[in-house]
Amino acid sequence: MGNHQDSGDRKLRVIFLSIIAAIGGFLFGFDSGVINGTVDALQQAFDSDAAGTGFNVASMLLGCAAGAFFAGNVTDKFGRKPVMIFTAIAFIISAYGSGIAGSSGEFVMFRILGGLAVGAASVITPAYIGEISPARYRGAVMSIQQLAIVLGLFVAFLSNYIIADLAGASTEILWWGYGAWQWMFWMEIIPASVYLIALMFIPESPRYLVAAGKYEKASQVLASLSSTLDVKAKVEEIKQTVFAERKPRMSDIISRKTGWLHPIVFAGIGIAMLQQFTGINVVFYYGAVLWQAVGFSEADALLTNVINGSVFVIFTFVAIALVDRVGRKMLLMIGGLGQAFMLAFVALIFGFAAEGDAGTLELTGTEGVLALIAANGFVAFFAFTWGPIMWVMLGEMFPNRFRGAALAVCGLGQWGGNFLVTMTFPLLLNSIGLGFSYGIYAFFGIVAFLFVKQFIVETKGRTLEEISSDYDEKV
Repeated sequence: MGNHQDSGDRKLRVIFLSIIAAIGGFLFGFDSGVINGTVDALQQAFDSDAAGTGFNVASMLLGCAAGAFFAGNVTDKFGRKPVMIFTAIAFIISAYGSGIAGSSGEFVMFRILGGLAVGAASVITPAYIGEISPARYRGAVMSIQQLAIVLGLFVAFLSNYIIADLAGASTEILWWGYGAWQWMFWMEIIPASVYLIALMFIPESPRYLVAAGKYEKASQVLASLSSTLDVKAKVEEIKQTVFAERKPRMSDIISRKTGWLHPIVFAGIGIAMLQQFTGINVVFYYGAVLWQAVGFSEADALLTNVINGSVFVIFTFVAIALVDRVGRKMLLMIGGLGQAFMLAFVALIFGFAAEGDAGTLELTGTEGVLALIAANGFVAFFAFTWGPIMWVMLGEMFPNRFRGAALAVCGLGQWGGNFLVTMTFPLLLNSIGLGFSYGIYAFFGIVAFLFVKQFIVETKGRTLEEISSDYDEKV
């Protein structure tokens, strides 16, 4: 009974620490979603055209790419915890600065700073959670990251909706002479401050501590995370995988045999970019613009975002329930096909809709309902497959000896794909319309299915050291 209770307490500790780390994911989601309700206001405030608006929205992603690229190596050098503290501070400064910006240039500068924090959080959080979690429930615990991201999106959508409703529109003045869109950004300061304070109470990753030569401290952390673990043996096991050859460096991701990227790194970059090419962030960055383009009012479009966010949250719980049962690869394949089907259906509806006098599409009552159902179906498929599973895979699929470097290039690919999709959507919308635009993203759902089937290997139920050992034997 005592051992069972002890084990339960340690499992709760792992979950508690994972939740604190995952607040970085919440801020990732909030920062990504808050822009959705401010697009019209930003266009008016900074007098920007379609390309300028696209860059204002996408500018954060340049910071995301840089943050994700450098975070892996920086955390290998300074530790997971100090870099997470830096991201919390950057979130606070970015949230305040984005709201107070008086020009497009200032706004972009603060959004890029926020992007650095988001990019770093996207790499550090799953790595940290993966390194403190036992293999038997690592997938479920790592899915907390995605749950936090979608909760952040949902809270941003809900906050935007409430603020716009109080002000009358995102372009109107709300409190103390500041616009509603400014308050939308400033709401992020609250959870970012909570994150900063909470980080002071979590331990450093045991795998980083071993790499830094702090074996006694690593043993203490490992003992606090599992009552059944042979701590001394585990420290030795981590040593062997971390120090098998030498200190990790970026060139380790290049195969000595072929001179090209290791296949496992290529696979990681592929799933990271395909997660974006299936179009999810068109829904979450431009949802209000999208639904207004088919005749919805701003208030109804923002409410639709809240519904999308709710669906995202609900189906992320489905992912947590399935990831360690069904496995990563099968869920990714199901998600690729499901997203493709739903987006193709939406594309057909938009493609055959009549065009109104103002240039917007006019959906009939039935068409509008079907479009909403299909769009939420797309969100649901993403939420229990590619949304969380891609991050789970990146957090566990790489060997210890070059995990940081591999995460860096995969993060760069993920955010680079995100930037490309986000920057081009307003241009696609103005040139080929919603129907063809969504058709392109649906096509990439099929590509995603085929890529996973061919190149991704299942990692369910295996320790990080087992994955490393298996990989080292093959290369």
